[in-house]
Amino acid sequence: MSQATLGDDDLFGEAATEMRTDVEDSLELARAALPEADAIWDVEADNALGVLNGLRSALDVGEATDHLYDAKKWYTMGERADAFEDGDDLAAEIERVEELIDSVETAHEQAGELASTLPQIRGELDDADDE
Repeated sequence: MSQATLGDDDLFGEAATEMRTDVEDSLELARAALPEADAIWDVEADNALGVLNGLRSALDVGEATDHLYDAKKWYTMGERADAFEDGDDLAAEIERVEELIDSVETAHEQAGELASTLPQIRGELDDADDE
């Protein structure tokens, strides 16, 4: 069928399908960009600071936030256009991925803060021992 014979409803249906696919693809890319579970569990180092730095690196979400942004953008466009017959599953998946990214980013920040604090605490304890 040529595009000249497609009606507005057909074009809208095709666009809605493509929009849903864009949301699903972006969510898949976001999940794939998150760290592997073993990468944050199996951290090797010679000391606590090395472990914390390794953990902080392993907890990097990479481009997951960019992909989530794209998913939310296309989902919002589809919702406003009333393009999804049932977009509840997309909304729920967006929320799940967003919560997971938030959890990983929070852990990343906490590991970074502890890694920054640990050398200072070690220095203070060394000074206390010298006194």
